Amino acid sequence: MMPRTPWRCFAIACLLLVGATGHAQTKLRAWNIHPDGYPVTEAMKRFASLVAQGTQGRYQVEIFSNATLGDQPKAVQMLKSGEIDLAEFSSGPLSDAAPGLKALNLPFLFTDSAHMFKHLDGKLGERFAAKLQAAGFVVLGWYDGGGRSFYCVNRPLNSFKDLAGARIRVQQSEVYLEMVKLLDATPVALPFKEVMGALEKGDVDCAENNMPSFESTGHYKVAKSVYVTNHVISPEALVVSTKLWASLSAADKTAFSKAGAESAALMRELWNKRVASAIETASKQGVQFVRLKDPAPMVRRMSPLYGKYMNDPSTREELLSIISN
Repeated sequence: MMPRTPWRCFAIACLLLVGATGHAQTKLRAWNIHPDGYPVTEAMKRFASLVAQGTQGRYQVEIFSNATLGDQPKAVQMLKSGEIDLAEFSSGPLSDAAPGLKALNLPFLFTDSAHMFKHLDGKLGERFAAKLQAAGFVVLGWYDGGGRSFYCVNRPLNSFKDLAGARIRVQQSEVYLEMVKLLDATPVALPFKEVMGALEKGDVDCAENNMPSFESTGHYKVAKSVYVTNHVISPEALVVSTKLWASLSAADKTAFSKAGAESAALMRELWNKRVASAIETASKQGVQFVRLKDPAPMVRRMSPLYGKYMNDPSTREELLSIISN
């Protein structure tokens, strides 16, 4: 038997240590804009758990919710720079990276979420995912961004014409800015976390968002009039950076993809329940909901927007694919 030299003893000890602890653990940082308990956050927790299981604990995902690391535009840049590894983004900021996604933000494009996912869970979703990957984002799951509606402070809403002259908060997205202008209103682009203060101080008169966001942020406490238009039904996406994706083995990519798909399924299930509970909570606090009965007048008002994006080569193919199916 060969004598055990000091260096050989050290090597054996290292091998034994690796055998006892498994592979080195990699910690990943994941961002989202929503609070704890929100469907997005809960679905991301499921994703983190499934990734840990699927990689035998080699990858641990830490979730930073409520935009604690910065607002959404900043988070997009953080993902690209490697400061964060995963994120859940709305389609607005992602459309700046992959212009074809602007088609998904057009008003009254989808009748409901089921109609939207019919496309995103098929070839159209694959095409968008490929464009996003080229821009630095790998889609692991399509989440439900829900139907967006308008809500205002001290401004009764019975028609879209009641929005004329209002200062309406929108996310920083070309389509949303143009949409509000076509309603004879003034768009005000603000970070999501600043909307409550802007409504309270009167810096904006109205905002537009989905009902769970309206309720979870407490906006319903000051904005008592909601015009339920569901004018935009858009997706959100759970994404990882292409840098992280390239570093994963084939087996780990499979584990991440499976975890993403399962988290998306959970998110959609939780979302439907949260929409109903959000409306119930707001109604009990005196919020008045008026539902859009006929979208045709608003659709006609949006015709310049449709024309612009139908003439844009980057969005025409996607629009034709959605309209024809």
